[in-house]
Amino acid sequence: MGCAPTHRPRSPWPRVARTAQIARLGASVAAFGTLWLGSPGDGLRPAQAQPHETRETAAAPAAAEAGAAAALPPELAKLATLPASQQARGLRTAARQGRLEKLDDATLTALFQSLDPQAVPDYVTAGPIGYPSYEFTMLRQERISGKWSDKPDHMLVKVTREPLRVYAKWLPDGAHGGQEVIYDSTKRADEMYGHLGGLLGKLPMWTALDGSLARAQSNHQVRDLGTEFIANLYLSEARKYRDAGVQKPTRIETKTIGGVRVTTFTYETPGRPQFYAKRATLGLDLRQPYFRTVESYDNDGQIFERVIFEKITPKSLDDSAFDPKNPDYKF
Repeated sequence: MGCAPTHRPRSPWPRVARTAQIARLGASVAAFGTLWLGSPGDGLRPAQAQPHETRETAAAPAAAEAGAAAALPPELAKLATLPASQQARGLRTAARQGRLEKLDDATLTALFQSLDPQAVPDYVTAGPIGYPSYEFTMLRQERISGKWSDKPDHMLVKVTREPLRVYAKWLPDGAHGGQEVIYDSTKRADEMYGHLGGLLGKLPMWTALDGSLARAQSNHQVRDLGTEFIANLYLSEARKYRDAGVQKPTRIETKTIGGVRVTTFTYETPGRPQFYAKRATLGLDLRQPYFRTVESYDNDGQIFERVIFEKITPKSLDDSAFDPKNPDYKF
């Protein structure tokens, strides 16, 4: 993941079409004026800037793309005049009420381009960045020992956070199909129990979380599976971005990746080893303050990681979900 220098993109729409686009955007967001700016008593009026909000960042986007801000209707353009903390609160309310995802791609992109660079980190920090207990399917592709995998892993994962327990199954249409792993921090905190796929892989065994078998398939531990790891890594990197003068994404887009509609933020940094990645593109979910997609690139510009969370479902998981004797499992 990783994040970088600022440049000034062109206005999202050609000048000849700007009048029509503004009219269309105004219609699509007119109902959101009160949501973004707040009614007189809801506390969303401009307030004193937070410690990380300098006079420049708390004011409207002198730091934001001038073209994007000019293209926004007045209701959304005013959001950019608020401090980052209040912009984050507006995003949180809009996302939870489902109004953020109702904006079209161009409006979403222009909106995020107009915000203070600290607004998204504040929004993610407020959370929640995951769930106490949930299930998800994901696509994961990595560069292992210098070689990019030909086929992504397609995985079904079940997670509880307190205590930390993980069940992961590699689905048959992806790499390592048939493989299963269980991690239970209450039993063996530094080991996982699992078996490989295929006819010769049905003998389960205990293996170290960071052992050679695990590292042969991923640069991450099984404990890293979930939206929390990516969000926390982003926030950790964001602090380093600020220290290095890399606050603002070089590119913001709204698009659909692997069936998941997200607003993406591309950051570029001085690179490794100081940062996790030289360049990273993270796709923000439009209902919750976590990321659904990630692409990370090394110092040579080669991709070394791609992740897509296809479907995320909060659900209560009992002990049987992490028991190798579960009849639905193949241990």
